[in-house]
Amino acid sequence: MKLIMAIIKPAKLDEVREALVECGVQGLTSGEVSGFGRQKGHTEIYRGAEYAISFVPKTKIEVAVADSQADAVVEAIRSAAGTGNIGDGKIFVLELAGAMRIRTGETGEEAL
Repeated sequence: MKLIMAIIKPAKLDEVREALVECGVQGLTSGEVSGFGRQKGHTEIYRGAEYAISFVPKTKIEVAVADSQADAVVEAIRSAAGTGNIGDGKIFVLELAGAMRIRTGETGEEAL
């Protein structure tokens, strides 16, 4: 099993969710995060004064999938979230040692 984490632009969340549903993903977790990378933040003007915003708002998505789905899920996220511009985000793929559905006690891929 794999845990796929993606940091994307918040405006792309619905497109990514739709792409993942088409891939057969049955659930995902998302949350609001902030950070910086090569984008290095930006500046904003508030009441005539310029402020540096060093942490950019992003959305973090986590999806647990079977090994056989991982490549398709990564490609679905990349194509749905990508704009070709700096700040599109990153995708991380990690080995997932185990999973358990609390309600039924199912483990492994059956719990996904």
